[in-house]
Amino acid sequence: MAAASSSTSLCLIWFFFITILHLFTSMWAKSDTYIVHMDLSAMPKAFSDHHNWYASALSSIRHHPKISTTTHSMDIIYTYSNVMHGFSASLSLAELESLRNLPGFVSSHRDLPVRVDTTQTPQFLNLNSNYGAWPTSNYGKDVIIGVVDTGVWPESKSYSDEGLGEVPSRWKGECTEGTEFNSSMCNRKLIGARFFNKGLISNIPNITITMNSTRDSEGHGTHTSSTAAGSFVEGVSSFGYANGTAKGMAPMARVAMYKALWEEEDAYSSDVIAAIDQAIADGVDVISLSFGIDGVPLYEDPVAIATFAAMEKGIFVATSAGNEGPQFGILHNGIPWVLTVSAGTIDREFNGIVTLSNGVTIFGSTLYSPNSSLCEAPLMFMNTCNSTKDLKEVGFKIVVCVATDDSVVGQVDNVNNGIVAGGIFISNSSLIHYLLESSFPAVFINPKDGQSILNYIKMSSNPRASLQFQKTRVGRRINEPAPRVADYSSRGPSPSCPSVLKPDIMAPGTLVLAAWPYSGYILLSGTSMSCPHMAGIGALLKGVHPEWSSAAIRSALMTTADAVDNSDSFIKDIGDNYQPASPLAMGSGHVNPNKAMDPGLIYDTNAEDYVNLLCSMNHTSKQIQTITRRSSTSYNCSKNPSLDINYPSFIAFFNVNDSSSDTKVVQEFKRTVTNVGNGAFTYTANLTPMDGVQVTVTPETLVFKEKYEKQSFKVSLEGPKMMKQVVSHCSLSWVEVGGKYVVRSPIVATRLSSVPITTN
Repeated sequence: MAAASSSTSLCLIWFFFITILHLFTSMWAKSDTYIVHMDLSAMPKAFSDHHNWYASALSSIRHHPKISTTTHSMDIIYTYSNVMHGFSASLSLAELESLRNLPGFVSSHRDLPVRVDTTQTPQFLNLNSNYGAWPTSNYGKDVIIGVVDTGVWPESKSYSDEGLGEVPSRWKGECTEGTEFNSSMCNRKLIGARFFNKGLISNIPNITITMNSTRDSEGHGTHTSSTAAGSFVEGVSSFGYANGTAKGMAPMARVAMYKALWEEEDAYSSDVIAAIDQAIADGVDVISLSFGIDGVPLYEDPVAIATFAAMEKGIFVATSAGNEGPQFGILHNGIPWVLTVSAGTIDREFNGIVTLSNGVTIFGSTLYSPNSSLCEAPLMFMNTCNSTKDLKEVGFKIVVCVATDDSVVGQVDNVNNGIVAGGIFISNSSLIHYLLESSFPAVFINPKDGQSILNYIKMSSNPRASLQFQKTRVGRRINEPAPRVADYSSRGPSPSCPSVLKPDIMAPGTLVLAAWPYSGYILLSGTSMSCPHMAGIGALLKGVHPEWSSAAIRSALMTTADAVDNSDSFIKDIGDNYQPASPLAMGSGHVNPNKAMDPGLIYDTNAEDYVNLLCSMNHTSKQIQTITRRSSTSYNCSKNPSLDINYPSFIAFFNVNDSSSDTKVVQEFKRTVTNVGNGAFTYTANLTPMDGVQVTVTPETLVFKEKYEKQSFKVSLEGPKMMKQVVSHCSLSWVEVGGKYVVRSPIVATRLSSVPITTN
């Protein structure tokens, strides 16, 4: 018996060993797509170009005797030339390990999935034909905006080239043919169209791509590109709402679409990098990126890696902050060398009108699309509307529901499943804008106006009401001031680079009307919508100041942004119970395109400044080379590295929790500004107070004798090692003594985490 038991145990151990060995071997042989960074200076002279070098390197490791032929994977998927030196390929762990030992290897990371995040907005931004940004920039004439997205619907009138001259001779792009897309669909407006899905196919070999071309079957790319640079199109609306003339921020700019996001599975980093790499080679001036990756460090973020090269080429890049608000610290694209854009509301409402039988009229919110109305229908108060059984017995009546919180979502669902004529929902929930496109007649009323309805029902023996739809109001006629920070807009600090205050700026993002496949025009919300606003406005600035760096353009946009709404009150944050918005929610404020054309002073930054910042973040030389393509011999991390970069905003962390936490500490920031005004100017400092922290600036006066002269100053923040407040903020404004310029920068103090995310 003992011998049998021992034999059984040995068999079990042997079986366990074989199983583990099989699993390990399978993992070692399993292929995944990797993005591989190489040091181009290490390329042997025997190779005519880097592509041949990479191909030879792969061939050498795949014929290595220690690597089984069963592990051989695909050839090179992409070779990258502009945004990085390297390639993407499907590799087994064994192949990757061998590749790491080859001369010239820098780093590698897995190919990660990427997620995507108007008629009135030009007027709200005060863009007009009489003065300001549009006539000054000639509407962005001949500036080329590259959009990396889901493609384009070329038949849309937003891509009409009427009034445009010949395509700029510097343009090197093309229109690639594919499914339902041929080169003749491009014109003098839509001057480029390419698509990238090799990485997607490598990661999901069995995927079926129904629209294998730059044609947009999803809609996101058509919406964003027409927001940035759509032509003037009269008589548009979204199912009867937002009637008017559609136009992009830069109506005379050119559009080049790089389709790297796909309806089937969004996108992969390798395709995104390839798209941006090609956009740089084609000669774009501006890039719009309405997507991002959450939770990765800068050296693994394809947007950070690719846009560093774009910045070096003088290309202005606008990115979306993400739609994960209102919690702090979840934004993506918190990258120091791009513009990170949050989303806000505009001065437009889409209304349903409730008319009580006593003659009282109340405006509510709705996007119920059928052109219909309810006349003198009975009103029935059902309070929380949480009984689906009762709602199915209501009949032809308008039910009135009250929600003091986000329970309005469930109420709408319950009423939709009931048998009713319509619904009136009394609520101030920030989720209402997600519910406006109801499938039944519904109007959303704020609690103040809703009280009139409740009082009427209580006092009337036969309460009745009529509902009308497809009403649009703009300007100061609407109920609420604008802009306000959208609750969904992601907040800083940046997880990948907390020492740089993000987001940078806010632009219209809620219910933006723009072009759409098939149906013409549609309303969408998100930072995906606010990003192309800034890309288009950046194109206007590029047209006026073609010699400016991307940092100079970003500075002009940030320092001229508005901190107050159209009622001259501080901009409020919907996600923070309508409290004054923090710069962690809206950045420097809401974009003001006309002021940005002539900002007075700029905070400029170059590639060496960003490398110095990366050094101070304790990135390794390999990680820095992954981002910048620079070997460690081209910079010196030991030479005064600092987290303090010449940025148009400030963020200080008071989050040290130790036994001496009551001790005061001082954090200092140095900045240098350049006079871009025509002539000599004198500026004085104006600091608003900050709760819990003492802020000072030295000197308090800056004197510029001529254009392009530079002056420096210091900002000091004195506070406790550990703040009581989660976030405090104020602003520093340099005010020109004659009143011509106000150059404002936000200042944030916080006890939130200041540790950048790293690879697990």
